[in-house]
Amino acid sequence: YLYVTRGLLALANDSAEVAAVLAHEMGHVTLNHGIERQRREAAAELAGRVVSEVLESDSAGRAALARGRLNLASFSRNQELEADAIGIKQTGRAGYDAYAAERFLKAMDSYSHFRNAFQAENPNLDFLATHPAAPQRMELADRHAREFGPPGTGSIDRDRYLAGIEGMLFGDSAVEGYVRGRQFYHPGLGITFAVPNGFVIDNTAEAVLATGPGDTAIRFDGVALPRSSSLTDYITSGWIGGLDPSSIKQERIGNLEAVSARASGGEYVFDVTVIRVEGQVYRFLTALPTASDASVGQIAAGVAGSFRLLTEAEKTQLKPLRIRIVTARAGDTVDSLSNRMDGIDRKPDMFRLLNDFEPTDAVKAGAKYK
Repeated sequence: YLYVTRGLLALANDSAEVAAVLAHEMGHVTLNHGIERQRREAAAELAGRVVSEVLESDSAGRAALARGRLNLASFSRNQELEADAIGIKQTGRAGYDAYAAERFLKAMDSYSHFRNAFQAENPNLDFLATHPAAPQRMELADRHAREFGPPGTGSIDRDRYLAGIEGMLFGDSAVEGYVRGRQFYHPGLGITFAVPNGFVIDNTAEAVLATGPGDTAIRFDGVALPRSSSLTDYITSGWIGGLDPSSIKQERIGNLEAVSARASGGEYVFDVTVIRVEGQVYRFLTALPTASDASVGQIAAGVAGSFRLLTEAEKTQLKPLRIRIVTARAGDTVDSLSNRMDGIDRKPDMFRLLNDFEPTDAVKAGAKYK
C-alpha cells in the first residue's frame, strides 16, 4: 500500500507534484527496494554478531555493525536516486509536468529547514543519512525531467488541485492535541502548556517535543500513576539516570501537586518536573548543554509553570486548523495574507513554505494561495 498524508497534500501545490511522489514510491516497489533493504539489514546484523562472537570483542562487533550501517546508508541513498529516476519517467509518460519532482524535493528541503531552524546542519558530516542531499537530488531530477522537454511541458493541474484540498484538515486532530504557535492544547486530556519564544513544537505519537536556541530541548508526555503513589518515590524510581537526590523539590503548579529535580548525563544537564492530575502524571524533561549560558531551571520552570487544566469553554472552542484557498487582491502581500492565518507561528515563513515562495517572490493579484 502507498499512504498519502495530509501533510504531503498541504505541501504540494499541484496534482503533478502528488503524482511525482506516488510515482517515486511506486518506483521503490517496482525495484523491490524494501525487500533488498531487509536482506541487507539482516546481513549487517549477522556480520556484527559473528565478528563479536568469534573475536570475543564487543568493540569489534560494534565496528562491524557501524560499517554495515554505513553501507546500508549508501545503499539507501542509491535506492532513492533510482526511485527518483523511474518516478520522473513515469510522471512524464503519464502526461504530467516532469519537473514536479524537482519542485516537491525543493519544498521538502524548505520544510526541513523550517522545522530544524535551531539545529546546526553540516551535510558533510551526515555519513549515515539514508537520503541523498536535497541539492544533489534536485539537480539529478532536473536532468531526468529535461528528457521530456523544457519547463512548462506537461500537465500541472494546479487550480483543480487547490480546489480539492480546500477545507482539508491541517496539522493535528483533537485526538492528538493541537499546536498553536508556542502553545500546546489537548482538549481530550484537558491540559495546555506553552514553550518559550524561539521554540518550535513537534507533536509526535510518543511525546510532545520542543527545540529551541542553543540545542535546548523539551520533552512532554504522560503516564498512569495510582493516586496512592508518591511523586517523590516515582521520580526516584530509576526512569531518570544521573538524578541528583538533593535537588528534589516538592511544589505546586497552580493547585496541582508537582515534584521537580535535576539530573546530568554526558554533555547535558536536565530538569525533570512531574505533575499529578488525578490518576495521571505528566512529565516535563528539559535538556540543556552544560556549556550553555542559559539556565535549565529557569527554562523548565517557565514551561512547567505554564501547565494548567483547560476550562470546559476552552475545550469547546478548540477546533482543528483547515487549509483555505484564497484569491489575492490588488495590494495583497505575503504579510497581509499570512496575517490571516490562525494558530501558526512564524506566519510569513509558513505562507512561503506552503506556497513554494522564494524570499523575493511577490504575491500576484488574481492568483490562488494556501
